[in-house]
Amino acid sequence: MPKINGNEIRPGNVLEHDGGLWVAVKADHVKPGKGGAFAQVEMKNLRNGSKLNERFRSADKVERVRLEQRDMQFLYEDSGQLIFMDTETYDQVQLPADILGERRPFLQDGMTIVVEFHEDEALNATLPQKVTCTIEETEPVVKGQTAANSFKPALLDNGVRITVPPFVGQGEAIIVNTETMEYAERA
Repeated sequence: MPKINGNEIRPGNVLEHDGGLWVAVKADHVKPGKGGAFAQVEMKNLRNGSKLNERFRSADKVERVRLEQRDMQFLYEDSGQLIFMDTETYDQVQLPADILGERRPFLQDGMTIVVEFHEDEALNATLPQKVTCTIEETEPVVKGQTAANSFKPALLDNGVRITVPPFVGQGEAIIVNTETMEYAERA
């Protein structure tokens, strides 16, 4: 595995540090008036979710890990575990349901997502950036209401509450950005 200098750490990098696998969440590069520059890195453990703040000097060498990404299909949820199937080998993998956090309601039956592996151990799952949902409940469309940046609350078919533009009505299919959990466009 490649080693990188402490000042080359960027958010999203997966590092092997203190015997665990950590993903860099935030990396601030600091150059104090006295002393050498360093990177203040906020990291999250991929196995247990614990967080750690660590300083890396530019001379420090860190092991950078490349995760293998595979497309997998969501099958079902069973007692807090999400079951995914590899679409090529038909192997099944279990991940805890809380791995998706607040984005869990956007996971739909049969959806293809990206699961990241390290030496055949499933560590992380990423939803597609855009998901189609239906509006269950919202205020009725008001004719002539075209004020810029005016949004109204809406309840989606998966139970998530978001804000939508005033021209979108109940029962319409919309596309939601799963990263920001905001309305993107009409479907």
